[in-house]
This record gives sequence, C-alpha cells and structure tokens, in this order.
Amino acid sequence: MSKVKILVVEDEIIIADNICDTLNSLGYKALEPAVNYTEAIELIENENPDIAILDIQLSGQKTGIDLAKKIKEDYNFPFIFLTSNADVSTVNEAKKVIPPAYLIKPFTKEELYTSIEIALYSHSEKISEINDKNVIIKDALFIKEKGVYNKLAFDDILYFKSSHVYIEIFVKEKKRFIIRGSLNDIINKVNSKFIRVHRGFIINTEYLDQIDSTSLKINNEIIPIGKKYRQDILNKINKI
Repeated sequence: MSKVKILVVEDEIIIADNICDTLNSLGYKALEPAVNYTEAIELIENENPDIAILDIQLSGQKTGIDLAKKIKEDYNFPFIFLTSNADVSTVNEAKKVIPPAYLIKPFTKEELYTSIEIALYSHSEKISEINDKNVIIKDALFIKEKGVYNKLAFDDILYFKSSHVYIEIFVKEKKRFIIRGSLNDIINKVNSKFIRVHRGFIINTEYLDQIDSTSLKINNEIIPIGKKYRQDILNKINKI
C-alpha cells in the first residue's frame, strides 16, 4: 500500500518547499513542486498524483483556475485552491470549478491536513462511497490508517472475502487488509476486472489461474464458486 501522492503547484519556491515538507511530515508523499501550468501538466502525466494543491495565481498566462479546469476535464482527481488573495472576485472565479477545499495563506499544518482529507472524501462521494473511513478514487481504494489515507491500487488486489460486517482484502505478496463494509458495496465500485464468484468472494480476473465446476484458483489460493455465479464467470472469461 502506497502513500497518497500530492502535487503542489506554487510559483513561490520557498512556500512550495515548505508545503511539501509539511505534507511529508503528515504522512503523505509530496511530489516535486511545479511553478506553472506547463510544469504541472507534465508532472500530472508522468507522476499520476492523487490530489493537487493549486495556487490560484501562477507565473505565466494560465492560472491555477485554468489548471483546475484541465484537471476536471481530463484527469478527474481532487484539488485544493491556495491563495493569499481572498477578495470576492477571486473567490467567485474559483467557485466556478467547485473546489472541495480552499486554503488562505498563511495556513496552519492542521488546516492543510483537514483540507486534504475533506477533498479526498468529497471527491470520492461524487464517484462512489464505501463508508466513512475508506474511499475510492481513480481505480484505487484509499484505506485510512492512523489518520491518513493510504492508496491500494485495484491492480494489486487479488480478491475480496466477506467476513461478517468486514471485508478482507487479499493482495499480492501475501498481504491482507481489513475494512468495514460489504461485498455489495464493493462490487458496484470496483472496475470491470472484478467479478462476484460466490456470496463471500469477489475476484480480480487478471489473476485467475484455473477454474473447474466448483472452485477456481487465484494465485494458488482455492476459492469456491457459487452456483448462481458460475455462468457469469464463464461469460466473463469468454471476453478476456
């Protein structure tokens, strides 16, 4: 499981470096900051951040608001606006792109942390929500541990197993995580690689090694097949 990656776009280098240091101390992974629109797009393409902190006023012709519009249209991940200018016209212009959070300089470490957590959670609610502690953004499940969201990519998940009111998540390298929720919540939120094979299991078909009449094998683990799900499994396999 990896840390949440955050892109800082700020044209004052000292401020940008201070923000990045604070983010790292909070348990996030701060990318190298960008100072303008062009650098930000290049970093987004290369680093695939989970969330961005955007200064509204940037060097160059395009502003942080222009960058926010681009992120919403082409990349679809959350962002926070950052500014020292809180006048009505600036706020009204920023509101047009519906930011989940808005930070006014100077701000505290606690305000930065709160804004990030709100932005991640608000964005996930627009896509689909699991519960109040775990969210889904961009083909990944974000599990909250010790007050910070950590990213678990769908591609790393082998299968989900129902365990009463909890879900066990089995991933590569024989690791396991536990979250509160149900498989009915999960199946409507993961991508098309996942399929329900039993009332107690959802598998990632990318790791399906073997199948017979009553069970299948995922990474050398035997998982039962429910009768009502067998035909769906076969239909899915035919499309792979």
